[in-house]
Amino acid sequence: MKHVVTASRLQKIPVAIRFAWSLLLVCTNHGFAQSSNAKKDVEKNAVQKVLQESNNATSPSTATTAPDNLPAVVIQGQKSRSALALRGTSLQSLLPGMNPLKGMHQLSGVNFQSADPWGNNEQNFSLTIHGFSAQQLGYTLDGVPLGDQQYGNYNGLSPQRAIISENVRNVVLNSGAGDLATASTSNLGGTIESFSTDPRPQSGLSFAQTVGSDASSRSFIRYDSGELAANTLDTDARLSTGSQAYYLSFVRHRAKAWDFEGEQGGEQFNAKWVKHFALAKLTAYYNFSDKAEPNEDSVVHNAGVVALPYTRPTTYPDFDYAKRYLTANGEPPRHDGPNYRNYFGVAQRRDHLAYLKLDSQIDSNNAWNNQIYAHYDNGLGAVAGPIGVAGLPNLFKVYFPEQDLKQTFGDSGYAVRTTEYQIHRSGLISQWQANSGAHQWQTGIWLERNHSSAYRRWYGLDANDPLSPYQRPAHPLITQYGSEIENQVVQWHWQDEWKIYPNLSLQTGLKSSLQFADGRFPVQPKLGAINGGSSALPEGKIITKKWMLPQFGLLWRTAEQDQFYVNLQKNLRQFITYGAVGASPWSLNNQTAFDLFKRTAEPETAISIEGGVRGRREFSNALTRSTGLTGMEAQLSLYHVNFRDRLLQISPTPVISSIVNGNPILANVGSVKTQGIDISMNLQWGAQYSLFNGLSYNRSTYQDDYLNGNNRVNTSGKQVPVSPNWLNKTMFKANWNALEWQLMADYVGRRYATYTNDMAIPSHLLVNFSLQYRLPWAWNRGQNRLNFQILNLTQRRGVSTLVVGAANGTYNSFPIAPRQLFVGLSSGF
Repeated sequence: MKHVVTASRLQKIPVAIRFAWSLLLVCTNHGFAQSSNAKKDVEKNAVQKVLQESNNATSPSTATTAPDNLPAVVIQGQKSRSALALRGTSLQSLLPGMNPLKGMHQLSGVNFQSADPWGNNEQNFSLTIHGFSAQQLGYTLDGVPLGDQQYGNYNGLSPQRAIISENVRNVVLNSGAGDLATASTSNLGGTIESFSTDPRPQSGLSFAQTVGSDASSRSFIRYDSGELAANTLDTDARLSTGSQAYYLSFVRHRAKAWDFEGEQGGEQFNAKWVKHFALAKLTAYYNFSDKAEPNEDSVVHNAGVVALPYTRPTTYPDFDYAKRYLTANGEPPRHDGPNYRNYFGVAQRRDHLAYLKLDSQIDSNNAWNNQIYAHYDNGLGAVAGPIGVAGLPNLFKVYFPEQDLKQTFGDSGYAVRTTEYQIHRSGLISQWQANSGAHQWQTGIWLERNHSSAYRRWYGLDANDPLSPYQRPAHPLITQYGSEIENQVVQWHWQDEWKIYPNLSLQTGLKSSLQFADGRFPVQPKLGAINGGSSALPEGKIITKKWMLPQFGLLWRTAEQDQFYVNLQKNLRQFITYGAVGASPWSLNNQTAFDLFKRTAEPETAISIEGGVRGRREFSNALTRSTGLTGMEAQLSLYHVNFRDRLLQISPTPVISSIVNGNPILANVGSVKTQGIDISMNLQWGAQYSLFNGLSYNRSTYQDDYLNGNNRVNTSGKQVPVSPNWLNKTMFKANWNALEWQLMADYVGRRYATYTNDMAIPSHLLVNFSLQYRLPWAWNRGQNRLNFQILNLTQRRGVSTLVVGAANGTYNSFPIAPRQLFVGLSSGF
């Protein structure tokens, strides 16, 4: 049997992306003559004045080559909610190339777990913030929506696939409630906003090379054009053009998995162009990402079973052993139980993402920002596993009732299951900002059209010519189902900040969220291939309109510049538009269940109340003389969340199966009450030392039981699993002339592993160390460094990612990675 290697990496680029890219190339071909510095300053100051309010509202202003003595974590002001930011340079000091989401684990209230050091593998990561999971948060890059981070994604892509980590300027966490203008349909529990760096004013080449444990190698290079010339002034001042600049960057990432034989990584390309006009700024951005990441399997824990493996590796590439591992009927050894070994698992993802944004000043009091974007994804998830497990013989007999199954699937005893996805998204974000007396208001609209598809297919694994995880299979034996879902989103918002007094502001606003979804199945499973004996997966339209999602906030600035804030906000998570699997109405196993859901179900909502105080102090008195302490920055935040209409997949089996599709029940099962406190503090001892500590307590409890058939599941009063009560993050940073080092301690408290809390995993403490040495070279503006990182310094073992899918008696987990060492050389940033 022949296999087809993944197709050309530049094919099928959406028209909108090609248009944006062509516009970038056309614009950068004009005006390359140098202008005077004075002229540049006038033009740039005009634009900066126009955009200052917008930039302050979204992210802290940090230079690409920020001084080393700046704190790693920045506490955001000017908002009536909790907001913390992590600088891009701090992200790279943790580990060059780290996923921005993993970097956010340093912040109070954030629990990110992953089995790989960069946090790049999307199958084995988990994220919780204040009791909400990753799929209940909102994510953006430069304002562009990134979806809800489902593993088999249908409406976006992960931040690390949307931007090269080294090009991240900063990442902002709004942990209590996201801004009303955030383009997201899933931000129940807050938002994570990533921002890319702008092109640098000086022309130059930047690079970074990192090598380390498990044959890791990450190679990054970036070219900055520097500021290019202004064109001649137009008679219309609005069209007068100023400087422009762009950068091009590329990364190649390879790393052997530490617990099995698989090479994870890929290639990624970024380009960004910024053009200044007298009263406007035009930005174009393009990202291409191509990743292939072999996956390990999670370890299954059943109540009463003590002897369990620490890891569950696949058998690839030892195909001879893989064949001997199975019986003649394609069954794994019985003594391995549910922790049998597959031949391989892999996630292949290819993405194109682009946007074009125009920020313009209408007059001295009005600004209008418009952004168009497009995203195309072509990916698959594949597992090559034994044909004799998990009900597969019964499924295969539906399609091959008389054939010998082992011979049919290549005579190896294995079959390759794929879920093959495509996403075609495009959208518009338009916002108007104005100053009117004591009021500063904003209104805007977000429109998105998304066509997503998911096809489940089965391929043979030829005993003489086996497929590898880096190839894409061809010629399926079974196409079990195929879903096509068209989804349109309309969100409108209005918000106003009224300065009642110079030190007292009232922030009010309103958001409306509308979703128009239509799901179809061009390919339906055969009778017997759906749970419950259904003859077809459901089709139909679901229209959800929530007009009133209000926000009220107060911000009081004291004479000492401390800030007291309080915020009340209602958020919404729209229904998931995914076919056949997951907590989606199009994953129910029959039309009747879908129609009932459509009539009776409500989207999940959350009403968040938070209040707190934040402040900064600079010391130059006796305290400094006695202790050396020169500055302090701190924030204390209290929150209460009432999470309503929680949606849950209910299955008569302990763990919902993804093999024979169709969920019997998807229903609202009650509410969750969350209360907690976050304390963040930065201490600074001159330019030499800084200490950050983030302490968090969270208690999220179910308020209701639910029924599974005729059985009551006692979840009322139980804590939400995965989310720990206690988190503590400590980061000590020291600068000794050219040498900078960081010591980080990360405590994660006890976590429950089932809905009824009958199983739990213990707390753990991880210690990481990093060191940077600034080399005494004048080349590249003196920005040349050696980097050294040690992760899991104390070689701690335990559970990192926890996977919960049952009320009691069982859960799945991924392990904590062992001690790993990395060394790198960087120049130019």
